[in-house]
Amino acid sequence: MEWSIQEIARRAGTTSRTLRHYGDFGLLAPSRVGSNGYRYYGQDALVRLQRILLLRELGLGLPAIKDVLEGQRDTAGALRAHLRLLEREHERIGRQIASVRTTLHKTEEGTALMAEEVFDGFDHTAHEQEVTERWGRDAYEKGDRWWRSLGPAERRDHIASHEAIAADYGQARRDGLAAGSGAVQDIARRHCAWLSVTAAPTRSYVTGLGEMYVADPRFAKNYDQYGDGTAAFVRDALTIHAEHRLSD
Repeated sequence: MEWSIQEIARRAGTTSRTLRHYGDFGLLAPSRVGSNGYRYYGQDALVRLQRILLLRELGLGLPAIKDVLEGQRDTAGALRAHLRLLEREHERIGRQIASVRTTLHKTEEGTALMAEEVFDGFDHTAHEQEVTERWGRDAYEKGDRWWRSLGPAERRDHIASHEAIAADYGQARRDGLAAGSGAVQDIARRHCAWLSVTAAPTRSYVTGLGEMYVADPRFAKNYDQYGDGTAAFVRDALTIHAEHRLSD
């Protein structure tokens, strides 16, 4: 089966002129040229055009695409590689959609956002320097690998677990409980267990986090949404827990 240049251009969302340009550049030869001078494309040409369009979407120029195609003689293997790239991109875009949807909902509701919610699906390297400076390169790489390994449902569950912890801190403070009380220290224990999926909850690490929750407005609002002063209450609870239960 074969298709005319006009049919292929229409189905591919491009133009006949573009396809002729690909041909003149040595990227896409027609399967045959009719007696009327029209170019016709068979199945092999369609597969090659698909690969060209995929590489174009990845930002490659025509010379680079030509080099790639000439170096990939295994068409099926190349297509599998393209498919993996597309699947990862599809998953990333899906996370971006969910992230923007969550941001919109929480903005309309007037509730505070978690950083993980806002930036899910976006380039995590934007926070690479800050995390590395605070806790070291290994902490960033471990946390980044772990977060990327999770599926959408697992990410939602992890965020929901923290929201429940933050809400419990707020309720304990409103109830007048002391940061060192058994009930609040149980919340701190749950908090440290939640943190342990990305980093060992050492005394200095947990104490430093508690200080950051108060000093950094981006994090303080995640706790103070449950009542002004909750972030400081969390810091005090974590400091007590770290001093009595954790070591370096």
